Amino acid sequence: MPAKDVEARFQALDAFLIEHQGLWRPRPFTHLQLPWETQHPELAQWLRRRSLADAEACHNQPHNLPAPAPFPTLAAQALQLSAVEKLPTQALEPARHRLNVDVPGRKWQQIEAFGAALHFAQPPGHWLDWCAGKGHLGRRLLRPGQQLTCLEYDPALIATGKALSDHHGLLVTHRLQDVMADVAISAEHTPVALHACGDLHVRLLQLASAAGCKQLALAPCCYNRISTDRYQPLSGAGCASALQLSVDDLGLPLSETVTAGHRVRQQRDTSMARRLGFDRLQRQLRGCDEYLPTPSLPTHWLQKPFADYCRELASLKGLPTGEQDWAALEAHGWHRLAEVRNLELVRGLFRRPLEMWLVLDRALFLTEQGYKVEIGSFCEATLTPRNLMVLAERD
Repeated sequence: MPAKDVEARFQALDAFLIEHQGLWRPRPFTHLQLPWETQHPELAQWLRRRSLADAEACHNQPHNLPAPAPFPTLAAQALQLSAVEKLPTQALEPARHRLNVDVPGRKWQQIEAFGAALHFAQPPGHWLDWCAGKGHLGRRLLRPGQQLTCLEYDPALIATGKALSDHHGLLVTHRLQDVMADVAISAEHTPVALHACGDLHVRLLQLASAAGCKQLALAPCCYNRISTDRYQPLSGAGCASALQLSVDDLGLPLSETVTAGHRVRQQRDTSMARRLGFDRLQRQLRGCDEYLPTPSLPTHWLQKPFADYCRELASLKGLPTGEQDWAALEAHGWHRLAEVRNLELVRGLFRRPLEMWLVLDRALFLTEQGYKVEIGSFCEATLTPRNLMVLAERD
């Protein structure tokens, strides 16, 4: 997306998200009845009649669903407002022999795609791999005559990364660094960040622009990993917006799953169905028709009989269960899961528009700092849904 279009798109997205926040803010998982269902009863009933398999089949492409109004209109608007072109690419020099050893295949493909989409007016002299992990991205980008510094918080990843760099005969500085603390960034650095989370990539934008870095590139991720209860906009337009985003709201763009395997999806479904079965139980026990937050549970809890699962979870919340019709509660959980997944398809229409709003807020901030900014996708969403990339360069 050219820089001149960024602010206009941001304002259009802002208006769209504010107008329809009654559709995307309430979470079907925590509400037995959504506020918008009284306004759109035909759509609500149509969605509630569908199966869990129906919901799963269109989870990644809810726009194609032939649902009653206003679904088709909202879908068309969402697609138009979140449309973005793929960034131009150029072939990378072949990777060093076995450079991709120790890198999962999907991650290596993401690194390759990210690197191919990097295009700056001047070749970087000193790469700065932000939240580098083992430094796979930086090593792939490194060329003769360039320098590379990898910043990472985990000592074990630092040690493994240094061993890999040494093995390949590359002079790389692996520095143990909390990037939320004082970080030494210079104007000579070209920072890159592939899927740095929330506050971590925001910190990069702030420090790199303040240090006078001439160019940077990042693919944001996990917008909800922030230290505050509400999102703090970066740009002037973001600060002027009436849109106030909670941590829960910021999790909406991350609700799309395209990379999980069958076993992981099965565990996820079982966990959610059990929580929904327990939700019905806790409402009965408390005599209170409100959702009760419960702690994250290890996957081995899913091996327990459903009755034991509920008894132990109730005990954690100080609720005596007594004897219950456990089979009926478990069946209700799976029925509710089908309803929840289908009702979530409405929220799914707003996943990408909200993510675009957040990315454009970052782009506008960089524009205010004197950068020419380009936004686009660097790979297909089937490789990673977090496929938006921000390229920024100063004259």
